[in-house]
Parts: sequence; C-alpha cells; structure tokens
Amino acid sequence: MRRQAAISIALPGGFRAGNILAFHRRDTQELAERVTGDSLHKGLLWDGIPACLRVHFADGVATAEIALDTEPGQDANQDLEPRFAAMVRRMLGLEQTVEAFEERFRDDPAIGPLISAQKGLRVPVTATPFEALSWAVTGQQISVAAAVSLRRRLIVAAGIRHASGMLCYPDAARLALFAEEDLRAAGFSTAKARTLLALARLVTGGELPLDVLAGAASIDEIRSGLLAVRGVGPWTVDYVLLRGYGWLDGSLHGDVAVRRGMQALLGTEDRVGEAEAKEWLARYAPWRALVAAHLWAAGTAVAY
Repeated sequence: MRRQAAISIALPGGFRAGNILAFHRRDTQELAERVTGDSLHKGLLWDGIPACLRVHFADGVATAEIALDTEPGQDANQDLEPRFAAMVRRMLGLEQTVEAFEERFRDDPAIGPLISAQKGLRVPVTATPFEALSWAVTGQQISVAAAVSLRRRLIVAAGIRHASGMLCYPDAARLALFAEEDLRAAGFSTAKARTLLALARLVTGGELPLDVLAGAASIDEIRSGLLAVRGVGPWTVDYVLLRGYGWLDGSLHGDVAVRRGMQALLGTEDRVGEAEAKEWLARYAPWRALVAAHLWAAGTAVAY
C-alpha cells in the first residue's frame, strides 16, 4: 500500500527555480536526487518510510508530490499534507524575507550590484535539519567535490531504496545503526564518523530534537545544543541553521568561499581574514547568511 500527497504553491514574481534545482544537481551520479528540466526527484525517509519527492516548476507555480512506499501510522497519516506543504515551502525558501533584504540594501555600494544581478535569490534548504547537519559534518575541511563523493558513499552504505528506484538519504535513526567501522569503510575519518554517530544517536534519543527545535525553540537553544557535541564548531552550526532551517543571520565568516567572494567583491589584493569578514558581515544583520549566499552565487565554484 502506498500513500501520496500533492500540493501546488504559487511562487512570488522572479522566483529563481534554477538556484533550487542547482543545489540538488551537485551529484552527477543522481543516486538520491535527479534533476530533469524543471523538475526535482529526491529520495528521502518520511517518518522512517522510504519516500520520493517530486517538485516541478512551471508558469509561476511549484507542484509537489510525495509518494511513500507504505501507509504511515494513523497520526502521521492525518498530518501528512500540512507537514509536507511546510517542508516544501521551507525547501524552496518561501519563508525567507528576501524582499525586505533587497529593499534595505539595494543601494548599498558593496552588495547593491549583487542584489541587482541576483534579485530574488533565496537559499535552498534541505528536506530535514538532520540532512543539513550530516552534510555539514561530511563537508568539514574538504572540497565540495570530495564532500559530494563522501555523501554519495554514505547514501549507498545506508542502502535504502524507494520503489521508484531512487536511493533515500538516511535519517538519524538509520545512521544511528551504523558502527564506526561502517562509516570508516565509507571513507569518513575517525573524527567525522564519531561526530556523525554522536549526533545521530542524540537526535534519535530525543536529546537533540532538531525537528521540535525548528518550530519551538530559539536559535540560541539550537546553537548551544549543537555546539555541545564534540566535532561541531561555529561554521557547522551557522551552516546548519542556514541550510536546515532557512535562518538568514548566521555569520559565515569562517567560510573560505565567502571570504574569497568578499575579496573579489571589494577588489582587495590581500586575502580576507576571518576577523575582517566577521566585521564586514555584521553590517548586514539580520541577513548575514543571505549575503554569504549571494557571494556563493556570484562565484564560479559550486557552494556548499
């Protein structure tokens, strides 16, 4: 038995569907995400059930469908559609206050030209906060290409396949079943393997309730909960808040690509240091992470 839900969402004028699709096109092997034309297909776990998400963009509307391999429990069945709609809106960045940001800084001498060139830019968000968290840990201290390869090996090791053929990104409960040796065999360093397992087990055990925190607790509570875990630092936290929740005010001054983008934008010969980047970004609160996203988009390399 399969359960499905479908929604249609009217998109704001100038919505940049291409940015959303590009975020999910990073893995050219397309094991868990496939982008075709104006559509995204993504394998994921919904309350532990293999599911396939499809989002199609056309004529100013996003049409989204999700197909679960089995019927969820009664409670999950009742709130499937509203939860699904909330997830899709978050993934598309539709709750992000980009219009207010653009109005405030459109004449800014530094980022005004970026805003003009990239009007309507929103930050693509992962299907779940845990996906952003595990991706951030995976990508620590390595290139995007290496992180994509490592992520792919994690998905293959989890081995969860939807009826459509798409592999599903593992959730915390599935990852918590791994042994450290399993992650090492997939290419993770000992430190990253231990951090991922610690996070997965804390989330599964309810000690780090990411989905509950997303709707009920403050950013400070999310931040402090994550920073308490060995192997999770400020960059990882700010990245998770951006990609997992769509929070636009993390100061990603520790991000090398952001500092490189600042150097190009400001036309300086010397590399921009973390302290200088932090001070420069501070003027754009509460949209510092959105500025970072504009710097990523303006660069030539694929951003995290």
